[in-house]
Amino acid sequence: MATATANGITIEYDVLGKADDPPMLLIMGLGAQLIDWPQEFCERLAGRGYRVIRFDNRDAGLSGGCDEAGVPDLAAVFGGDLRTVPYGLGDMVGDTIGLLDALGIESAHVVAASMGGMIAQQLTISHPRRVRSLCSIMSTTGDRTVGQPTPQAAMLLARPPATNRDEAISNALVGARLLSSPGFPVGDDELLRRATAKVDRAYRPAGTARQLAAVLAAPDRTEQLRKVAAPTAVIHGAEDPLIGVSGGRATADAIPKAELLVVPGMGHDLPRPVWPQFIDAIERVARRGEAR
Repeated sequence: MATATANGITIEYDVLGKADDPPMLLIMGLGAQLIDWPQEFCERLAGRGYRVIRFDNRDAGLSGGCDEAGVPDLAAVFGGDLRTVPYGLGDMVGDTIGLLDALGIESAHVVAASMGGMIAQQLTISHPRRVRSLCSIMSTTGDRTVGQPTPQAAMLLARPPATNRDEAISNALVGARLLSSPGFPVGDDELLRRATAKVDRAYRPAGTARQLAAVLAAPDRTEQLRKVAAPTAVIHGAEDPLIGVSGGRATADAIPKAELLVVPGMGHDLPRPVWPQFIDAIERVARRGEAR
C-alpha cells in the first residue's frame, strides 16, 4: 500500500493490475476501509483487464482525518442544524479527485458502495469528464423518503463508541450480523475474522461520526442525477436493512439508461456468491464507457 496527498489529506491507497490497463477506482462506505473491498474481488476485477485502485476515505482506515473538529451533534444535523458539520460529501469528492490527480489519472471507471456511492454520484455530477462509467452499489440519492434503514439498522448508527478493543470487535460483529445478506449467510468465524482485522487496522468512531454528518447534510441529488451521461449500473440488495432497496431503485430511475440489478437475499454487504453478477455488471458499463 502507499500514500498520496490529496486535497490536503493524506490518503492511503492500494493498486492491483497492470499500469496500462484502464483505471477503476473503488470507493467504500461509512466507517469502512479499503480492506472492505475483498482482495479476491479486486483481483477478479483486475483479471478482467482493469487497474484497480482502492483507498481509505478521509477519517477512515489509515488516511488522514479531521480530529481537530471533534464529534458533530448528529441529532442537530439530522434536524437541519449544520453548524457542527466539519465537511461535506463535496470535500470527499475533492479527496477523490486529488487522488486521481496524484496518480496521474485523467478519468476512471468508478465503483462505489453505500456512502461511497453517494460520493461517486456527486463526483459524476460535479466532474463528469473524470468518470468513464459509474457503478453505484447499495446506495441512494439523498432523498430522505427513499432508502430508509430499518429501526434495528438505524440503532447501529446511534450506538455509543466502544471503550476498548474487545468491545469494538464485539460491536463490529453485531453490526456485521445485522447487515449481512440473509440469502448468503456467512459463518461467525469469518465475520469475527473480518471484524478483528478492521478494528486492529484502525478504529475511528469520531471519524465515522463526521462522515455520517456529511451524509446527513448532503442535499437530494435526484435532479442532478437526471443529467448524468456516464454509463451506469446500480446494484442493490433486496433485503438491505441499512439503505432500503428503494434507494437503489430511485438512483436507477434518476440516471438515464441506468442498468438496475436487484439481488434477492442480499443485505448491506458484498456476498461472495454474487461476485460474478457484480463483476459482469461492472464490466458491461465499463465497456460502454470505453466506447464513448
